[in-house]
Amino acid sequence: MRAISNISRRKFMSRGVSLLAAGASMIMLPRVATATPDVVSNPMRMPGALPQLSTLEASRVAAMEGGHHANEEMSKCIQICRDCHAMCTQTIAHCLKLGGRHATPDHIRLLVDCAQMCATSADYMLRESPFHDRTCRLCSELCKLCAKDCEQVAGDDQMVKQCVEMCRRCAESCERMASKGAA
Repeated sequence: MRAISNISRRKFMSRGVSLLAAGASMIMLPRVATATPDVVSNPMRMPGALPQLSTLEASRVAAMEGGHHANEEMSKCIQICRDCHAMCTQTIAHCLKLGGRHATPDHIRLLVDCAQMCATSADYMLRESPFHDRTCRLCSELCKLCAKDCEQVAGDDQMVKQCVEMCRRCAESCERMASKGAA
């Protein structure tokens, strides 16, 4: 009987903790959960999820949240950051397959840093963080370094050249966002 009691207690505790965590999430993100009805049916629509939002969806979310950058330029920057994240992530796998100078630890590490910073900047902008100008500034810096490094190893490789161009676009867009936040 005691074993059943312990199992029931464990089940209760694990479910209770899960419910508590779910409740805390809803408290922390009330605007997102209520502003986008498809969040309930598709949890990948949450700002932290990496699948891309269309420019229209990103614009709608930014407009509903009504912040100091709730405009088309921020929506475009969010989408460019997400595109750059995807491009850098794909380029990592591509470079590892190519090997040689494409797969050096420093090059791969820079691609990983750039991809991660792009995703982080998009998240900060989506939730209108007052610190998004700082993440955008760092993202711009990393994208410039990544573009320069990819350009050095690209040779005739088209995918690495596409990564160079995407990183440059992202660097420019994030630089504009950073300057607006500092203004």
